[in-house]
Amino acid sequence: MGSAVRVLAEATPATRDRYVDLLRVGSLAVVVLGHWMMAAVTPDGVGNLLAVVPALQPLTWLLQVMPVFFFVGGFSHALSYRSLLRKRPEGSAASDTATSASADSVYAAFLRARLQRLLRPTMVFVLVWGVVALLVQLLGGGGGLTGVTLRLVTQPLWFIGIYLAMVAFTPPLLRLHERYGWGAFAGLAGAAAAVDVLRFAAGVPYVEFLNFAFVWLAVHQLGFLRADGRLGTGAGTGSGTGSTPSTGLGALRSLRVPALLAGGGLIGAVVLVAAGPYPLSMVGMPGEKVSNMAPPTLALLAHGLWLVGAVELLRAPAARLLARPRAWRTVVAANGVAMTAFLWHLTAMLGVYGALLALDVPLPEPTTAAWWAQTPLRLAAAAALTAALVAAFRTFEHPAPPSATTPAPGSGPLAALGATLCLLGVLGLSTVGLGGLLEGRTALLIAIPVSAPAAVAMTLGGWLLVERAGRGAVRGSDQRP
Repeated sequence: MGSAVRVLAEATPATRDRYVDLLRVGSLAVVVLGHWMMAAVTPDGVGNLLAVVPALQPLTWLLQVMPVFFFVGGFSHALSYRSLLRKRPEGSAASDTATSASADSVYAAFLRARLQRLLRPTMVFVLVWGVVALLVQLLGGGGGLTGVTLRLVTQPLWFIGIYLAMVAFTPPLLRLHERYGWGAFAGLAGAAAAVDVLRFAAGVPYVEFLNFAFVWLAVHQLGFLRADGRLGTGAGTGSGTGSTPSTGLGALRSLRVPALLAGGGLIGAVVLVAAGPYPLSMVGMPGEKVSNMAPPTLALLAHGLWLVGAVELLRAPAARLLARPRAWRTVVAANGVAMTAFLWHLTAMLGVYGALLALDVPLPEPTTAAWWAQTPLRLAAAAALTAALVAAFRTFEHPAPPSATTPAPGSGPLAALGATLCLLGVLGLSTVGLGGLLEGRTALLIAIPVSAPAAVAMTLGGWLLVERAGRGAVRGSDQRP
């Protein structure tokens, strides 16, 4: 693997924005570490450290970095889709009908390429855990930490579901961006604000779920602006390692927009939390009446703005670091397995706790001196087990090679239907978990009851539809090593 990573790193084109790759892998690493740290496991169950020690909740303003990942996704999706558009056969724009058919095929190809990278490792994870869950329940297990594990391991899949939606909405929202620029972002942000007004001021039921789209797609839209160099840091598609003007007035001007985003977002989040109905924590808390995450709120969008501005302000020093061969090889290697590590990190953490309980190793009460002293060992063990799981399953993160044929005209609607089924299936599985398979356990996805088998069937069926519609795609640049 080391030699392959070296070859990939050395073959990196000069136009590649390396900082985007660092942000992608770095944001996932922070999420993984945060999950490991927040788990407060005792023989009686699994709790949340932030609920045990509310004074730690302000740390979520630094560690809730999912907005950064979705921002990076917008940048990458813009590059990938535009690359596929440029590779359309000559003459495809000869008429409105031909243009429409060609764009339709490009959409199907785009969805297939992106969903492969998300769903191949995801479905392997789900099928492995599905077999384990079924065996456990057939043998009469499923209680205690095992039962908790069967419910918890699929929860991070909500992120995959939201990301699927971003992929599916990329072409129309990219067209809006190209026409309105910042206005498209402002429209989504305004819609998110309107949803919260209807939710909190007017008490309109179920309207809050619209912010799963408006909040995250607004952050995604910032990635489009970055792809066009409109965040003021020289971050266009040909920016190479992403250096910014380093001296003089030009340097200050290049930082103006990121500084406004960071300052305005931070002030907005503080005001909303202090004066509004929003909680302090930027992650969901057990028993909370209102969560900033599920569904997302305007406060979380303000938090996302501050994070995006902050990471853009760090762009120049990071670019200098990534110009070093060893640093860049590390990022390339990590990006090649990042999704696999994300999928299996809770499995590793709960496996460590399960081993400690099985060996009768005392689990100290969370936040005690003994608990903090044990924390580095637990983290090291979870990291080692995650590495072993990555070694076992990393091959599924590599996308399958494209076929030689071209997606047929009219394949776009079929691909969109498939993506919708995948989205509902993955979100449904995140909600219901894998416990209670034999009892037919269900959970509400917004207002619809869904079971784990039904969620898996929807995801697989949708993926097959996308594969059928988009087969023959030629992959374009996707800003990934």
